[in-house]
Amino acid sequence: MDENVDYIPIVVDDMDVEVEDKAIKTPKHLPLLALRNAVLFSGTVIPITVGRDKSITLIREVYNTTKLLGAVTQRDTKVDNPGINDLYKTGTIAHILKVIEMPDGSVTAILQGMQRFEITGTIQEDPYIIAHIKERKDIRPAANDKDYSVIIESVRDAALHILKLSPHLPQEAAFAIKNIDSSEFLISFIAWNLELDNAADKQQLLEIDRVKDRALKLLELLNRQVDILKIKNDIQQKVHTELNQQQREYYLNSQLKTIQDELGIGSSRDDLKELEEKAKEKKWPKEVAELFKKEMQKIERMNPHYGDYPMQFNYLQCLIDLPWATCSKDNLNLKNAEKILDEDHFGLEKVKERILEHLAIIKLKGDLKSPILCLYGPPGVGKTSLGKSIARSLGRSFGRISLGGLHDEAEIRGHRKTYIGAMPGRIIQAIKKCQTSNPVIILDEIDKVGNDFRGDPAAALLEVLDPEQNNSFHDNYLDVDYDLSKVLFLTTANSIGNIHPALRDRMEMLEVSGYLIEEKIEIAKRYLLPKQLEIHGVKPSKLKLPDEVLEKIIEHYTRESGVRGLEKQLAKIVRYTGKKIAFDEKVKPTLTASNIQTILGAPKFLKEMYQGNDFTGVVTGLAWTEMGGEILFVETSLSRGKGTLTLTGNLGDVMKESATIALEYIKAHAEQLGLQPELFERWNVHLHVPEGAIPKDGPSAGITMATALASAFTQRKVRKNIAMTGEITLRGKVLPVGGIKEKILAAKRAGIKNIVLSRENEKDINEIKPVYIKGLVFQYVNTLSDVLDYALTGEMVNNPLKITATPS
Repeated sequence: MDENVDYIPIVVDDMDVEVEDKAIKTPKHLPLLALRNAVLFSGTVIPITVGRDKSITLIREVYNTTKLLGAVTQRDTKVDNPGINDLYKTGTIAHILKVIEMPDGSVTAILQGMQRFEITGTIQEDPYIIAHIKERKDIRPAANDKDYSVIIESVRDAALHILKLSPHLPQEAAFAIKNIDSSEFLISFIAWNLELDNAADKQQLLEIDRVKDRALKLLELLNRQVDILKIKNDIQQKVHTELNQQQREYYLNSQLKTIQDELGIGSSRDDLKELEEKAKEKKWPKEVAELFKKEMQKIERMNPHYGDYPMQFNYLQCLIDLPWATCSKDNLNLKNAEKILDEDHFGLEKVKERILEHLAIIKLKGDLKSPILCLYGPPGVGKTSLGKSIARSLGRSFGRISLGGLHDEAEIRGHRKTYIGAMPGRIIQAIKKCQTSNPVIILDEIDKVGNDFRGDPAAALLEVLDPEQNNSFHDNYLDVDYDLSKVLFLTTANSIGNIHPALRDRMEMLEVSGYLIEEKIEIAKRYLLPKQLEIHGVKPSKLKLPDEVLEKIIEHYTRESGVRGLEKQLAKIVRYTGKKIAFDEKVKPTLTASNIQTILGAPKFLKEMYQGNDFTGVVTGLAWTEMGGEILFVETSLSRGKGTLTLTGNLGDVMKESATIALEYIKAHAEQLGLQPELFERWNVHLHVPEGAIPKDGPSAGITMATALASAFTQRKVRKNIAMTGEITLRGKVLPVGGIKEKILAAKRAGIKNIVLSRENEKDINEIKPVYIKGLVFQYVNTLSDVLDYALTGEMVNNPLKITATPS
């Protein structure tokens, strides 16, 4: 096989070769040596490895005679025994400098290119080809051709650039290129050493007669080769970098796998396989399944030790853990549900009735959007625990989310999964914990949600608590819609005034009012005392509390609408009894009122009792607080002066306005009350509400203040055992007020029998069980004159004439 080497050195002294530098006479015929993938140029010296028998014979015979042959490139490199037609017509006369016999039987010949020739005919083809030739002379440019000089320098620079881009080529070639003075030899030297995909381009160079044109063509090939080498180097650099990184990761992963195997730690691939197995059995929407598949493909391409891998794995784990289409079956046994609700809570009829209505509609229709119920009322009345009872009656899972003090919107909607430590919002976390898509979730203390620079959680709750929107709730972490329409949301609040108006509009408001004494006694007997006995390990037979004892505890040791304080006092009594039992002391099972004072100490609260009607200008009113109902006394006194009105008792703006309206009404209706108009300009009025340390506000004391003022000016006493509540207008109309149940409770505790209310509050009285209002008399009024006619007696304390006398 005739082959050339990558680079042919100019210096060949180490091979004991004598280079011919003299001109030769072109013979008329020459033996031809077919070159495969090589083109010999004039002036270059190349080694040729000869393997074909025909070529070996030619080399040996020529070397022993003229040492001249024609080196011609064959057209097709695949032809093993080329004929004259398989060779190009132009070749180079070569001088054999040396022949080396190789151990494998092949021959290496050192050839030096002398001058170009063209084949004109054939003499023989066996044992090797001999052909007629003629010389092809080079057409040299003029000595002063500046363009040619520029082209030659460009060829030299391009060749040096190629050497720089080809580190596998010997850098000694750069030295040779820089020091070659002959432009023609420089062209031949570079053309021979130029790396091309095929020999046709080099053959084209050889066939160009004009040296300048040959130089231009060579420059074109060199520039093309520079571009190819740049692209090749860029690709190799990238591949090399990626390969080095992959090799490094492969090595580290192999080491890590070995360590994990030694420690018995399972590979991350097992975890992914486990997720895939769970996904196959998962019931979820089609779009969620597609999202999971897409995210799985993403994590499979990740290195388990990248920082994003745990984040991606946690996201997939969250998708798997959510129940999606999994729902628990509702217990539609209405009687059983009613029984459970009654077992867990005493009273609260409105709430229980609403839950049973919801169950009944589900039973009839088969499906229904869950309502959003808001239970509001004073603390300790059982709003939160009611959620558990509702879940138990429905046979659903129960979740609780505390919203008190919540400021960050992301707590509801979740954080985007790209953040470090990101997690779903509390809604999705609660559903994940419940493991069903239709749990009962209670949003506790919704009136105490705040807002700051991190967003407004109340605004985020608008979507959650809207039955028309929450079927496609968007959590930022999941980044896919979740159906909340099957969730039964319950919210709790102490004051609905603090709830966002748009949020309040989306909820069904159910008031959970305070308990009456009778209700508290029943709650204590049925729930609180048995619970504390069980907690402290005291047998029920060892402690019994009669109703009168429970009533004393409620009235003198607690002051609340709920029963939290009552439960604490009962726990103290049970602990006291448990201590005596543990010390083997004698214990009386049934406690008396005197025993209670020994255990709990002196009464903390004195019962507010009616104080009689011995003084004019003093009227008993009814008020509502977050702790329940209270009675309050409005006191009015007159003193000589210029008719100024003084208000004391830590009153709020609304209450002050009520006092002003009441006084103006008395002035406007002075003649009806038997008063002279001049009276109001000569007497100062001081209106006081006791317990000045406690802030008071609201319009419900309007009729109480007006009655107190009328009593003071007319000096007529107020009817015995009477209390009142209601708002007044300048025209004297009595408007309804709220908190009626708590106010009635306060009046009954104080021993008051007669209660004055607005006619429009009669509906509130009708909703209270008759057993709790037994013994009370209600006087419904429409105007303030009705109040005064009923409340003021004809008995006078002083002579009104003395009051109306002109002061001295």
